Amino acid sequence: MSKEFIKDPGNLALLLEQADPADLDILVDYITDNGKGRISLNNDVSARLIKCKERQAYTDGDRKLVGKEILAFGGNTLSNVYRDVRRTLSTGSLLDKVLPDTGESVPYEEVVKDVASHLKVAFDKKDDVLIVEDALMRKLMRDAFERMSAEERADILRSLGVTDLSLMGAAATAAVIAAGRAGGFATFQLTLIVANALSRALLGRGLPLTVNAAAVRTLGIALGPIAWAVTGAWGLADMASPAYRVTVPCVVQIAYMRQKAIAAASTQTCGACGASNEHDARFCSKCGAAMEGH
Repeated sequence: MSKEFIKDPGNLALLLEQADPADLDILVDYITDNGKGRISLNNDVSARLIKCKERQAYTDGDRKLVGKEILAFGGNTLSNVYRDVRRTLSTGSLLDKVLPDTGESVPYEEVVKDVASHLKVAFDKKDDVLIVEDALMRKLMRDAFERMSAEERADILRSLGVTDLSLMGAAATAAVIAAGRAGGFATFQLTLIVANALSRALLGRGLPLTVNAAAVRTLGIALGPIAWAVTGAWGLADMASPAYRVTVPCVVQIAYMRQKAIAAASTQTCGACGASNEHDARFCSKCGAAMEGH
């Protein structure tokens, strides 16, 4: 597996080049409205992407097309921002920072930051894609925690390896956020939980079970509160632009796909218990079994 996508997180094509077809299927469903098509999506493009999903195969050109359409929808949302600014300003430096209404696509970094701003995520304009994606996932999880029962919160904490379950309020939220910031497999699990809940809410099905056993155990956790946290913010303003109906779920899915790829490149799964370990570990940190290849 190439690791170039880690060095250049703003390059969406590098990530899509090695994505699993089943994960691309989720993106296709978001882009095509579960196969029903969209007014702003070319019919030929829609038919091509749906065909890829049906045959479970994506050529290099098909993968590039998925990325191109996501960026095009992102360009639509930023064009709307530009039009709103033009209504209130005739001159000024602010106009130089938004996209003219050209219909062209934008860099993926701008799409991620636009989605994060729409969902009221705090980030610095200089932050790269990885940092903004992480902030987005942690914000959605924090919002979801406010609607979880104590039992659901405890399940989330256990899945992320947090053992102190004595406090289920603000301290529990802080523990989840801290676990995500710790990086590694905990960050992957956090994105998996959020992306799976959103997929179930919008598409009626969860993510494909092409992940290791330790990750699979998190898939059914607190689906309702997390789905509400995402779709509540996603739908209140009717997306301000219909394009947000594509960019918001796609950004969440891509954040998951990125963390999944990072985990695959930097960790290995214990064949005995399913726990995730460092890539060069000789013995499982959880059960002590010898790792394959060592």
